[in-house]
Amino acid sequence: MADDECRGLWEALSLGYTKSQGLPQLRREIAGLYDGVAADDVLEVVPEEGILIAMTVLLEPGDHVIVTHPGYQTLYGIAEGLGCDVTYWQPDEEQGWRFDPGFVRRALRPTTRLIVANFPHNPTGYLPTGAEYQELLDLAADVGAHVFSDEMYRGLEQDATTRLPSAVERYGKAVTLSGMSKTYSMPGLRVGWLATRDRELYARLAAYKDYTTICAGAPSEILALIGLRERERISARNLRIISGNLDRLEAFVAERPELLSFVRPRAGSVCFARLGVAEGALAFCRRLVEEAGALLLPSTVFGYGDAHVRFGLGRMVFDEGLEAFGEWLEGRGS
Repeated sequence: MADDECRGLWEALSLGYTKSQGLPQLRREIAGLYDGVAADDVLEVVPEEGILIAMTVLLEPGDHVIVTHPGYQTLYGIAEGLGCDVTYWQPDEEQGWRFDPGFVRRALRPTTRLIVANFPHNPTGYLPTGAEYQELLDLAADVGAHVFSDEMYRGLEQDATTRLPSAVERYGKAVTLSGMSKTYSMPGLRVGWLATRDRELYARLAAYKDYTTICAGAPSEILALIGLRERERISARNLRIISGNLDRLEAFVAERPELLSFVRPRAGSVCFARLGVAEGALAFCRRLVEEAGALLLPSTVFGYGDAHVRFGLGRMVFDEGLEAFGEWLEGRGS
């Protein structure tokens, strides 16, 4: 997929230290994903590292944080570890896993320092409307809070017209996190980025990175640049895989309505299904992987009860997993 410039970069590759803020060509390519964002607003990071850096720089003990939950543990665990008071913003399953901005309005305090949002949402696949998303940013502005927006699944909307603007495009105190792991299927590169138009905050984020990875791997940066320049081709392929796997899952669930039910996700490559078994999701998933070799993620790992499971929809072998799951169910009389 490499164009002439990327091929030249690869052929001239040096395994010395790279620039701490990221490969200039890559930062320009990333900036082009957003409206009103310049290369100097982009800091290349390992995705997990980006969460650690942002939380550590922004928060102090006693600060109040509101965070979407369930979710990626780091998004709330670091704030809790720093001694912050964390409020979980949870969705309404009966409303299609809707996150109500009204909850945030009621939860705001004078000490609210940060609102953490993850849309498209992991694990439910929920995507708010544009108006709801803007309401969230307006609420943050009302109290002067920063917004940390985990947008790792942005670009995997089932309907491209529902894609939300990035938080960094709409709010001056926003920090957007994204990377190559999900939408572009390149998690092994360990390339992600933070984007913010807050210059003082950017300087602090970049300085903190000097105490973590310092800089990125040189081969990964060039491969990430190649991938981003072919992003439409890659993301379209991934959406075809996800859509096909969703159809397979819907048919599977339709045959077993007493066992599983789920809301079709609006975006992303995961979905959250309710599991109708007395033993609970954790015990069920443990037996499934041990006896059938099929892996489902129980809701207990999210700290969200014991009645749901997460399906990963991005695998080429998804149908093989469903087949193993179905055979196991038949063998146990379910």
